[in-house]
Parts: sequence; structure tokens; C-alpha cells
Amino acid sequence: MQQKSKRKAELLDSEKPGAVVAPITTGYTVKISHHGWDQSDKFVKIYITLTGVHQVPTENVQVHFTERSFDLLVKNLNGKSYSMIVNNLIKPISVEGSSKKVKTDTVLILCRKKAENTRWDYLTQVEKECKEKEKPSCDTETDPSEGLMNVLKKV
Repeated sequence: MQQKSKRKAELLDSEKPGAVVAPITTGYTVKISHHGWDQSDKFVKIYITLTGVHQVPTENVQVHFTERSFDLLVKNLNGKSYSMIVNNLIKPISVEGSSKKVKTDTVLILCRKKAENTRWDYLTQVEKECKEKEKPSCDTETDPSEGLMNVLKKV
């Protein structure tokens, strides 16, 4: 009886793949948090500095565009992957007209503006909200009674 259960266990083990080892080309994914951006009449340009990115195969640098977002994935750069996702662009972009360029140590993402000759004050909606929160709508830094004193001094 023991031999049957032993044989059954051997059969079950033989059905399992030997060692399930995925070919690991990259250790982990690093989230890109720093970038610069600029604009022309037709494009919003996002600059991402990645040392050595020009040495990876071009198919390892992928950008996916939607009307209000883009995501960048750089695979197998110095044993790591790098990713950057930008959602809620302040204005719509043309998916077909947008592209990427890999330059020395830099990835340049070109987002084609749907409405040419428009100025983007911010890249994303979140950035706009954060910057507008920083601007005090009224003098919130001073004591409220100090404002009353200033009014009385003027009178």
C-alpha cells in the first residue's frame, strides 16, 4: 500500500514542471519621479534623465499614450526597469501625433497638443491644484485681529 502512494506522489511530482524559473532580466521596477517639461506651439515635451538609456535596444523603451495620459516603461536598463505614469494631463493630446525620442541619457516624450497655439500653465490637473493651494487667496498667514488693526490704522 505504501508503494502505491509513494508511486502516486512520484507521478504527481513528475507532472509538475521542474523548477518554475522565469527568465529574470530585470530586478525590479523603479518609479521615475523627476522630470522636466517645456512646450512649443504644437508639443508639450517631457524630459526624463536616465543614465545609459541610449544604450538599451529601442524596443525596451515603450510609451503608451491616451488623450489625457501617458506611461513610459524602460526595460532592462542596468538590471532594472524604470516606469513613469502621468495621468490627468491638463489638456487633451493627440495620441497619433505623440511620440518619444531616445537621446544620450535622456528620454524625450513629445505630446502633441490637440489645440495648437494654446499655453499649458501646468502639466497635470494635480499639479495645478497643488500650485493653486500654495497661493493664499487672502492673507492667511497673519493673525485675523492684525488685519482689523491694519484697517483701523488706515482710518
